[in-house]
Amino acid sequence: MEYLVTGEEMRRFDRDTIEKIGIPAMVLMERAALAALEKVERHCVKQSGHVLIMAGVGNNGGDGLALARLLKEKNFDVEIWCVGELSKASEQWAQQRRILESYEVVFVTQPHREEYTVMIDALFGVGLSREITGVCREAVELFGRLSGYKIALDLPSGVDSDTGKIWGSAVRVDETVTFGFRKRGLAMYPGCEYAGKVTVVDIGITQVSFLGALPGMVLCDEHARELLPERQPDGNKGTFGKVLLIAGSLNMAGAAVLAARACYRIGAGMVKIITPEENRVIIQETIPEALLGTPADLENSLEWADVIALGPGIGKSNEAARCLEVVLKKSKKPLLIDADGLNLLAESDDLRTLLTRQGEEGRKFILTPHVGELSRLTGKSVSKLKENLPESGMALAKQLHAIVAAKDARTFVCGVNYPICVCLSGNNGMATAGSGDVLAGAVAGLLAQGMEPFRAAVAGVRLHSLAGDRVSVQLGEHACMASSIADALGFE
Repeated sequence: MEYLVTGEEMRRFDRDTIEKIGIPAMVLMERAALAALEKVERHCVKQSGHVLIMAGVGNNGGDGLALARLLKEKNFDVEIWCVGELSKASEQWAQQRRILESYEVVFVTQPHREEYTVMIDALFGVGLSREITGVCREAVELFGRLSGYKIALDLPSGVDSDTGKIWGSAVRVDETVTFGFRKRGLAMYPGCEYAGKVTVVDIGITQVSFLGALPGMVLCDEHARELLPERQPDGNKGTFGKVLLIAGSLNMAGAAVLAARACYRIGAGMVKIITPEENRVIIQETIPEALLGTPADLENSLEWADVIALGPGIGKSNEAARCLEVVLKKSKKPLLIDADGLNLLAESDDLRTLLTRQGEEGRKFILTPHVGELSRLTGKSVSKLKENLPESGMALAKQLHAIVAAKDARTFVCGVNYPICVCLSGNNGMATAGSGDVLAGAVAGLLAQGMEPFRAAVAGVRLHSLAGDRVSVQLGEHACMASSIADALGFE
C-alpha cells in the first residue's frame, strides 16, 4: 500500500522524525540530495555536464544546495541560482550555505546559459499555499524557457501539494524526485501533468514517523489477479452471486447491456435485468445470458438477488422514481446507485432521507457519481468540486453513510473510517459513453461475489481502469469503447 500525503501531513512526519525519533534534519537533507544526485548522474553522459539549480530560501532550496555540493565533488559544472529574500532563509538553508563556502561553486543572479544538461527545480516544496508573484514568478517562467532535462525536488514549484492546483504559474519537469511519500498534488490534475515521471525515494521518513496517525489517502495499484475474487472449484452460478440490475428505459437498452456484460465479465454468476418490455428483444440478442423482468416484477425479484444495482440509463420518469422508492423501502440488500438513480436521489428529499436513515442502520450503499451528478447531490458547482474532489466525496460519504466513488479524470473512493483510495491507472480513451455503466456493473458484480463494499468499489475502479488501459494499448485511445472495456474486465 502506498500512501499519498498532504503538505501538512508531510510536515508533521518530517517534524516527528526529527524531534521525536531523533534523526537530524541535516541527515534527512543529505539523503534527499544523494537521491537527487543519482538522478542527475543518470542523465549526464559525462561528469562535466552543466547543471543549473534554481534554489529557494526554504528547506527545499536547502536540498538544492546540498545537491550542489555533491555535484561539485563529482566535478560537475554547477550554477546555483538563488531566488528569494536571503534574510528569510531557513536555518537548514543557512547551514548548507555555510558549508558551500568551502567549495568552489558559482552563485548567479540569472542563468548564464540557455541550455543545460540538467536543471534542478528546488524553489518551493510542499509549503506553497498562495499565488506565485514577483521575482519568484519571473524565475519560474524563465526556468521554463531554458532547455535541459528538468528535475523537481519533492514537487514542481507552483503545484499545490494537496490538490494539484497551479498557483498562477508552475514549473513543468521531466521527472520529480519526491521524498518519503508521494504528495497528493502529484496524483491529481493538473499537477500530475507538470510532474513528469514521479519517483518516491526513502530518506528516513518512514511509516514509523506516522506515530499512529495514518495519512488520509492511499493509492490502489494492485494487479488484477490480486483484486479478482477467488473462484471455488466446485462452485455454481448461485455460488458466484446474483445481481438484480434495474437499468435501461423505453427503447434505450444500451446502458443495461453494458452494465450486465460487466457484471458477468467480472465474475458474477447470474444477472437479472429489470427494464421496460420494449427492450426485451435487443437485450436477448446482445446478452442472452441475462434473465429479464419488467418494473412490474421488481418487488418479487428483490428476495432473489444478493445485491441490487440501480440507475444506468433508467431516466427520471415516474416509473424510474417508483423503482428507486421500492428498492429503498422493500429491501435491505446491498445497493449500488449510479447515473439517473443518483439524479432521482438528488431531487427527492424523502428518498434521500430514507437512504441516509438506512445507512445509519447499517445497510450497505455504494454511490458512483461523476462530477455532474455529485454537483446535483451536493449543491456545489462542478468547478468548486474539482478544486478538491476527494474532500467533497468524503463529505457526501459521511453525510449519507455510504461508499462514494467520486469520478473524474481521477476517481476517489471514499468511505467513513476508511482512507480515501485513488487509482492512477486509466486513460482519456475511457471518457466515452457507457464507460460509467461498465464501472457500475463491475462493482455490483464484485459485491455479489461477497466482497466487502469499500473493497468492491476500490477493486471495481482499479479493474475498470486496467481494462481501459488494456483496450487503449490494443486499439488506441481514440478507438476505446465501453463494450471493449467491459469485455476486458476479467483478464488477469
